[in-house]
Amino acid sequence: MRVFENFFDKLKPKFEKGGKLEKFYAFYEAADTFILTPSDKTKKNVHIADSLDFKRTMIMVAWALLPCVFMAMYNSGYQANLVLHNGGLEATGWRAGIMSFLTSSSLIGTVLGWFGTSIEMHPSSFLGNLIYGMLFFLPAYIVTMTVGGLWEALFAAVRGHEINEGFVVSGLLFPLILPPSIPLWQIAVGISFGVVIGKEVFGGTGKNIFNPALTARVFLFFAYPAQISGDAVWTAVDGYTGATALSELVSGGVASLSTSWSDAFWGFIPGSMGETSTLACLFGAAVLIATGIGSWRIMLSCTIGMIATTMLLNSIGSETNMMMNVPWSWHFVLGSFAFATVFMATDPVSAAQTTTGKWVYGFLIGALGLLVRAINPAYPEGWMLAILFMNAFAPLIDWFVLNSNVKRRQRRA
Repeated sequence: MRVFENFFDKLKPKFEKGGKLEKFYAFYEAADTFILTPSDKTKKNVHIADSLDFKRTMIMVAWALLPCVFMAMYNSGYQANLVLHNGGLEATGWRAGIMSFLTSSSLIGTVLGWFGTSIEMHPSSFLGNLIYGMLFFLPAYIVTMTVGGLWEALFAAVRGHEINEGFVVSGLLFPLILPPSIPLWQIAVGISFGVVIGKEVFGGTGKNIFNPALTARVFLFFAYPAQISGDAVWTAVDGYTGATALSELVSGGVASLSTSWSDAFWGFIPGSMGETSTLACLFGAAVLIATGIGSWRIMLSCTIGMIATTMLLNSIGSETNMMMNVPWSWHFVLGSFAFATVFMATDPVSAAQTTTGKWVYGFLIGALGLLVRAINPAYPEGWMLAILFMNAFAPLIDWFVLNSNVKRRQRRA
């Protein structure tokens, strides 16, 4: 690390006030603090000692997302290879060209043979699924980080402050909640809207009232519905249309499902790239709770709200709306409930801040999201709207909690 320290120390005078590259200090500071720890230190005992600063917190969330990233790559490739193999179809486009080169290369085949494995465009090939899925996820991630990072840097330069690390998480969350077939240019447009309108117009990181990644997705949902909804977008095969588990629930209830509960729990079903695996989300929840970064109160209350609302609708029942008869165990593993509960609802900036407020906030997200999913079968994914709606009411919830505490203490006085 000494080599990096010396390198950045030599560059620093050029970017400091009065230097030739003063206007680009935000870029220098971002690279410096991402690779190394910040050079600024507290000199007086006025702060609580803690090993987690803002940068480390964001990096820890990124670590918690890694299982979802792995499933985003593997399952995207697996679903595509499954359709290609069973349907007798052929992959097309530049991704298919890359896979064709990898599978036909004698050198790559020889090297992989030493390890007893190979690359094939077949659902039983681990590397084939993983690499093919990478060709969908990585471009989406690169476009998100590049375009969103440029917006962050532009606003940081104009405002004269460092680039905040909050985008490290938003830039990873956004591609995970997208279908694998979405065009890259729409990803660029969506993340631009999420960063600029969802965060920077409010003042930047820590001041936004809406989750930037969800703001970007809701923009795409209403601006380009054909590319982010329906039955043709969840499997990365051109021209293929296949019903998702949620659409099957809408049409025929649990009896019509073509997948098992265990496959849904593991994540081997079509869907948004990083949202399908409940197990991966639970791993992320364990990391966030253990490190104190994610609120277990919000996660638990969101789950309770979903279960309570589901049981209420189950008790009412319906012969025309099959979603009202679906048990909570299926709602738990299908769609984006687990991902939204663990990584979206717990956003420390846009969520409620008081202890009681977190319980109310999480419960209402769980209840509202389930109501949107069940009462309006045309839109079976209600968690995005539920979280954004409660983001707007989080300050009001905290105000009522604080005001109630003040009045209670006044009565005691």
